[in-house]
Amino acid sequence: MDRLDNTIRPYAWGSTTAIPELLGVEPTGEPQAEMWMGAHPGAPSRTARGPLNEVIDEAPEQELGDATVARFGPRLPFLLKILAAGAPLSLQVHPDLEQAKEGYEDEEQRGIPIDAPHRNYKDANHKPELICALTEFDGLCGFRAPDAAAELLAGLDVDSLKPYVDLLHARPEEAALREVLTAVLTADPEGMARTVTEAAAACDRLGGSYAPYADIAHHYPGDPGVIAAMLLNHVQLQPGEALFLGAGVPHAYLNGLGVEIMANSDNVLRCGLTPKHVDVPELLRIVRFEASDPGVLRPEAAPDGEEVYETPIDEFRLSRYVLPEGAAPQDLTRATPQILLCTAGSVRAGEHVLGPGESVFVPADDKAEVSGPGTVFRATVAA
Repeated sequence: MDRLDNTIRPYAWGSTTAIPELLGVEPTGEPQAEMWMGAHPGAPSRTARGPLNEVIDEAPEQELGDATVARFGPRLPFLLKILAAGAPLSLQVHPDLEQAKEGYEDEEQRGIPIDAPHRNYKDANHKPELICALTEFDGLCGFRAPDAAAELLAGLDVDSLKPYVDLLHARPEEAALREVLTAVLTADPEGMARTVTEAAAACDRLGGSYAPYADIAHHYPGDPGVIAAMLLNHVQLQPGEALFLGAGVPHAYLNGLGVEIMANSDNVLRCGLTPKHVDVPELLRIVRFEASDPGVLRPEAAPDGEEVYETPIDEFRLSRYVLPEGAAPQDLTRATPQILLCTAGSVRAGEHVLGPGESVFVPADDKAEVSGPGTVFRATVAA
């Protein structure tokens, strides 16, 4: 079992206080957006044996287990993060596995450098993800029904939005959502900036259900993603609740602190709320134009106290233990690799005592006993 020393990424949208408060340290004044736990080569966790990706490379079967290597290859198939949003993240979607392989191969054949700002596919893997709230957490997830989106836009009473309202009412669901998103993202930039400014003023004036979009517009003035965001469901998670985000589902995180787990990929197609590259044709190929319920997840409790967030993904499995004081240690030994993350209290994991925000890597089949009092998240691979 290896204690992890993890990198904090200073993305501009990060909170300046949430991760320091969790760790019990003084803020630096700079945004602290994500703390990465895993073996992603961009920011691998450090251990006493060396960077975790190099530790795994030296003996993948020993660290990951034969079954994990046979299914996913000689690499840790998931990445665990603490995510702290102080401002809205970009509106985005992720490809499915087939789309990722096709897109990656196409960009490789065209000779687009892997670090080029207009590159869409950094690898050939999909990127399903799950976010579990540690505090109240706001996000956008999946399309509203067209009539509901039309009602929200119509309530702004902005003349330039009326053609979108008419389209949403007149066309079948898939066509309505596709045509309106396409129109928003391909509109004349100056005209769209005026529309966004008018819509933002109306959101400020109306408040209530419009308040989240006023805040988005404050951070991204004139961005067409503000209008695109209004096509999506607004979700407010309470601590312990989660969202699963599958391929093709447009989404954005707006505010809050959470534990995030994902397949080990960096493939993102952006729709807006970003200064980065937006490839509209490729985005429209990936997005699934269907209205959906965001599907807030609550953990399923097992007899041993493990609370599991069920998802249809093999690369990761996230669960939580709330460990009472004085209870017998829980045996978490498993034939797959694990990362154990403490988020509250004081958790003993093997010989390590973990405070909030501290974590360990447990190789496959290594003895893993934990005790509290505290809360520990367990990230591993689906059985």
